[in-house]
Amino acid sequence: MAFGRSSRTDTRRTSSSYCSTMTLVVFVALCLVGAWMMTSSAMAPAEVPSSATKSDMSDKVSRTSSNPYKDGSDDTSEDSVSDDSSSGENNMPNKSDSESDKTSEKLEEKTEEENPTKGSDDINNDSDDSSNTQNDGDANGNKGGETIEEAGDAKEGNDTGDEERGQEQKPKPEQDEKSDGDKTEDGKTDGVIEEKVDQSSDEDKDGSQSRDKGNNEVFPSGAQTELLNETSTQNGAWSTQAVESKNEKEIQASSSSKGQTIEYSWKLCNVKAGADYIPCLDNEAAIKKLHSTKHYEHRERHCPDNAPTCLVPLPDGYKRSIKWPKSREKIWYNNVPHAKLAAVKGHQNWVKVSGEYLTFPGGGTQFKHGALHYIDFIQESLPNIAWGKRSRVILDVGCGVASFGGFLFDRDVLAMSFAPKDEHEAQVQFALERGIPAISAVMGTKRLPFPSKVFDVVHCARCRVPWHIEGGMLLLELNRLLRPGGYFVWSATPVYQDLPEDAEIWKAMSALTKSMCWEMVTRKNDTLNQVGLAVYRKPSDNKCYEKRANENPPLCQESDNPDAAWNVPLQACMHKLPVDPTSRGTVWPEQWPQRLEKTPDWLSGSQTGVYGKPAPEDFQADYEHWKQIVGKSYVNGMGINWSTVRNVMDMRSVYGGFAAALRDMKVWVMNIVSIDSPDTLPIIYERGLFGMYHDWCESFSTYPRTYDLLHADHLFSKLKKRCRLLPVIAEVDRVLRPEGKLIVRDDADVISEIENMAKSLHWEITLTYSNDNEGLLCVQKTMWRPQDTEASMSSLS
Repeated sequence: MAFGRSSRTDTRRTSSSYCSTMTLVVFVALCLVGAWMMTSSAMAPAEVPSSATKSDMSDKVSRTSSNPYKDGSDDTSEDSVSDDSSSGENNMPNKSDSESDKTSEKLEEKTEEENPTKGSDDINNDSDDSSNTQNDGDANGNKGGETIEEAGDAKEGNDTGDEERGQEQKPKPEQDEKSDGDKTEDGKTDGVIEEKVDQSSDEDKDGSQSRDKGNNEVFPSGAQTELLNETSTQNGAWSTQAVESKNEKEIQASSSSKGQTIEYSWKLCNVKAGADYIPCLDNEAAIKKLHSTKHYEHRERHCPDNAPTCLVPLPDGYKRSIKWPKSREKIWYNNVPHAKLAAVKGHQNWVKVSGEYLTFPGGGTQFKHGALHYIDFIQESLPNIAWGKRSRVILDVGCGVASFGGFLFDRDVLAMSFAPKDEHEAQVQFALERGIPAISAVMGTKRLPFPSKVFDVVHCARCRVPWHIEGGMLLLELNRLLRPGGYFVWSATPVYQDLPEDAEIWKAMSALTKSMCWEMVTRKNDTLNQVGLAVYRKPSDNKCYEKRANENPPLCQESDNPDAAWNVPLQACMHKLPVDPTSRGTVWPEQWPQRLEKTPDWLSGSQTGVYGKPAPEDFQADYEHWKQIVGKSYVNGMGINWSTVRNVMDMRSVYGGFAAALRDMKVWVMNIVSIDSPDTLPIIYERGLFGMYHDWCESFSTYPRTYDLLHADHLFSKLKKRCRLLPVIAEVDRVLRPEGKLIVRDDADVISEIENMAKSLHWEITLTYSNDNEGLLCVQKTMWRPQDTEASMSSLS
């Protein structure tokens, strides 16, 4: 027993000594670990592979690990453009969740690594992708690669898309575009990573604005987010019961449907127009009800009561469009399979069929020997027209296949070309397939969808418009659009032929232009093309108007707004010109390209801009904002192959900053100002850019498959207040070319809704990002078309 007790006592002493030793060892180890953690918190996070699998849209955040696109530019103003706030302190392992994931007061900008993988832009949109919240082990593990733990906070082995904050995943690489040159030494690619986080802590939002101004611009941080939020002062500082109740209903409806996946069923449109279907121009039921077509009413817009939700079929043998500038000379015949125009106009070098191509020699009715010779002939006839300097934005009426506008690019001129959808089969579609701006429109009974006093030059070459009839109503519409001091170039048979009909038209035009105070500055013949032209100049002030003995055409009523252009009937009257030196139209814009960046003189500091700042500051801040986003994210960080992009549309433009930021790219941008948005379209034209008004609850006046890239900045969330999104997405599908891209920046819930629709269309989800209820989505349309066709299109009326 004594031995036993002694033995037990010795063991206890030995154990006590051992515990003391272990305690000391553990204490030293903890000290070392603590010292390591303190030193490592200041270190940059480890380099992360570029690709990551998709996770739930409402919580995803994408960031780079090394901030390769550091922003060295200063802020435009106190509340102007600023970069993201995401620095090393966000990655400290000892910080709480609320501290480690602090974000900017509004939004952060999404970026990629310095050598982004081209393939990170396209993700296969198979049926597996329809369940983001399911445990997608194969997609996340095998396709997306391993998950990465950041600063020790991530939980290992969680591939369900519900990872802890700090865990990052590789996106799925795009198999078609991935190049070896984008790989790192260990075979992994640098680029975008996606990270799932909870909502930001409110307690340090202000402080987060000053953190790390070197992040990429996908969402602006702090003060810059102010720029993206339009002001609304109609209710003052107090909310209203109507607004509060409406918001609560929307929140409840949103909550009840959260997590549910809506299934969409698509069918092909069953219409006579087939692959060329333009809903607002091919509404046969409405056209049949017209009482008259004398003024081309049947060529005007007649939109269906219910916007279509069907998909337009592809032409047989459709291929990816030929790249610019080769597309100016030839396109695939199967993409626009129409040979009638080649038979009718081939001798005038409009278009010819050559095997599997349609070729365009660059000619036209008035310039059989090529558009460039004709363009230079105009310049020689009137040196003051100064293509690409004084004259930057022009309107080409009755453009045909738009060779005139296509070759004006060589003179740094931007032409808005238009022609009706008529017997000249698919002429506007030819233009757009070639990569030349054009819309389907007609000079009929309504104003064209442009503001007043914006075009430097208006051009008509045998455009088949009867300018002289009915009091000159159609020519007076051009007068509304032409900038004071601008030129009207008219090349038609009455200018250079003496046939009785031509002589009569010339006499009538001479009288009309004189009564409108237009001065004919030159009239010359081109011996090579054996045609002639006359050039008229619109007055710059009202002196001539006041001296007219016969006030015909009359001046418009003072109450008539010349900028009102959406479904407004034409009037045979002229608007007085502005006289206030600070008003738009009294001073000619700066020469191109200086006018692109210069704040218009008529933007006053006393005016409040769209984003709440004084208008000049708003303008400059918007430009800086889009330069950062386009330069740091869209061009280098979205995986877009810009060599395949030519026709671009900004579906909700404000000041044209997005288009201005793309100036050095070989693209053109159609800027759309929504009819329910602030009317900033005159500013866009003042910059030497162009665009038009449109209501996205209706179809756009273009042929199917005509744009390579659509950009929608907070468009869909606004549209939801007026119309359903499903028909709008069907319209996006109609307008976008196969393999074209759609970039959406909007509320996270809207992004999720658009993403689900895109998946149902079998589009590839190439990038998703959201934070603080703001999201970014980039998707790519595929060649997929449904097998079923609608039974009828009886809704068209």
